[in-house]
Amino acid sequence: MKVRIKFKKYGPVRFIGHLDVMRFFQKCIRRAEIDIAYSQGFSPHQIMSFAAPLGVGLTSDGEYMDIECHSVTTSQDMMKRLNDASVYGIEVVSVKELPDGAGNAMASVAAASYTVRFREGREPGFDYIRELPAFMAQESIMITKETKKSTLEIDLKPGIYECKAFEDKSIYMLVDASSAGNIKPVQVIEAFLAGHGETLQENALLIHRNDTYTNVAKKNKRRRLVPLDAIGTDIE
Repeated sequence: MKVRIKFKKYGPVRFIGHLDVMRFFQKCIRRAEIDIAYSQGFSPHQIMSFAAPLGVGLTSDGEYMDIECHSVTTSQDMMKRLNDASVYGIEVVSVKELPDGAGNAMASVAAASYTVRFREGREPGFDYIRELPAFMAQESIMITKETKKSTLEIDLKPGIYECKAFEDKSIYMLVDASSAGNIKPVQVIEAFLAGHGETLQENALLIHRNDTYTNVAKKNKRRRLVPLDAIGTDIE
């Protein structure tokens, strides 16, 4: 049985990298006595996969992990067991059984939404709240991306599905988070500032991932995004 677990990441745990989060959940699942399946072979390991890994320093309300279980109890019981075995900063908020044929969390990711704020004293020198609509109205948003082998010119615009600012000085953005696109909020903000002759100050942003989405639209149809845990059903 495939199970999708949604969890939050906040507080000091935001400085823990993805590999350490994975190791934490391996121990948490054992302490919670979840009947997880193990791989075969010389060095068996728990069968689990994560959706798009969260960058160090970011917080999130929408992180996902898929596991395979030999047996389950109920969604509420498994969620309680995991949270009882967890630590401050990692909180499981849903446990869903996945239908047969559902893609794994990583392969299912199509987009992610974020709330971005500037740290006090590190804001741009222009009225970014009022200037953002003009930035998004451009036909293209070009950036230069360096790889191990070359330098590429990339247009961010097709992968920014939504981007708007609010009077509380926060910026909301919904962007492509698939393996083919994978736009990061920092890239968008850097391009925005560059258009006004400014560079992003070090450690200037507070970035929170609101949720991670999959596209349930049929091929060649208009994109229809839903949170990754909308695919499964509660275990009763």
